[in-house]
Amino acid sequence: MDTAVSDAETGPEGTPHRHPRTVAGADGANSGGSGSDGQGDGRDGGGGRRSGAGRWLRWTAFATSVVILAGAGTGWVMYHRLEGNITTDTATAELLEKYERERPDPEVDGASNILVIGSDDRSGQNRRYGRDNGTARSDTAILLHLSADRDRATAVSLPRDLMVDIPTCDRPDSSRAKGQFAQFNWAYQFGGAACTIRTVEKLTDVRVDHHMVIDFDGFKQLVDSVGGVQVCLPDPVRDRDAKLDLPAGRQTLRGEDALGYVRARQSFGNGSDTDRMARQQDFLASLVRKVRGNGVLMNPAKLFPVLNAATSSVTADSGLNSLTELYDLVRSVRNIPAEEVRFMTVPRQPYRQNPNRDELRQPDAARLFAQLREDRPVHEGGRTGARERNEGARTQSSSPQDPASQSPAPGGYASSPPESGGVCADDD
Repeated sequence: MDTAVSDAETGPEGTPHRHPRTVAGADGANSGGSGSDGQGDGRDGGGGRRSGAGRWLRWTAFATSVVILAGAGTGWVMYHRLEGNITTDTATAELLEKYERERPDPEVDGASNILVIGSDDRSGQNRRYGRDNGTARSDTAILLHLSADRDRATAVSLPRDLMVDIPTCDRPDSSRAKGQFAQFNWAYQFGGAACTIRTVEKLTDVRVDHHMVIDFDGFKQLVDSVGGVQVCLPDPVRDRDAKLDLPAGRQTLRGEDALGYVRARQSFGNGSDTDRMARQQDFLASLVRKVRGNGVLMNPAKLFPVLNAATSSVTADSGLNSLTELYDLVRSVRNIPAEEVRFMTVPRQPYRQNPNRDELRQPDAARLFAQLREDRPVHEGGRTGARERNEGARTQSSSPQDPASQSPAPGGYASSPPESGGVCADDD
């Protein structure tokens, strides 16, 4: 298997076009990306965050409102429009079927693993956020495990710079990308969602049952649909790459600024992915509070723009491509206790041959994967505490085209005070 650790090397180019509402190929150029889901860079990855537990209950109310909307008059027309917004990824299932014999078998009936992907695609509506070189990488990848009894949920972030074995992958245009040892985010560039799923399965030996891809523009529209989200900045922020020029203090961020806020890294804190992921999760929690607090859920006139934006940003497999299926999923997890919802990063450490990259930290990573695979409770490990998400060194997104920079130092990741994360303290 070839090794690919040099920053000078480039990934594949050229991807097919995407047909409206159905993905003919779930590759890097087809699928959008989002900064709305970040991954953390606290290398211990053992300290799980529980602050997002209430989101499951909020989304239950959200989904219930969809049913109410669908059951009345013009609401039925709205329901079908929303249903049509979700793009179905048919190509990934076809590509995965070719490799079914080498994929891991599910070990526990009823348990579910969903891979959520946000890519850094810069094509179409997203080209304003950076150059488009014909390819895209996964900007965010989170493996969400739901226990068979729906009493636990665990979200595990997979770092972009994690060095992994990427298998030989078929592209939707019938060409092939040769298997190699490379950064995790190259998998999406090589072969889209199918290649990313197979890479995750090879890495973890956990069967991926479903996947979703989220895009930049949908996130921006979602924030706009609720009138923006309030944040508090202790210092002014000027970030040319993120297109941000914000004063210090309390302010409401709308679409473009909100997207820049959750994607920016170098202009906040110590510039680590750990800081960015915590900021993203705080922002999303504030967004959900805004939806609930403005009476959106029970007002169809207010609810429709929010749902329209949310569903327009999603590309999903055939098992998650309808409002009914999404509602059934949310309803099944509504009673998960807050203490059993965990957010964490896979255990990792600096890669021995290139400290600007990551590698799995063993035996911790193997233990975590076994717990997910066997549907056992995930036990916390590593250090926890607010100060520790600030211990990472500055690091920049790396790619086959971009030079690497400093990598975060080892550290755990946990919640911090609301003001330090940029969300106003009185929003809690």
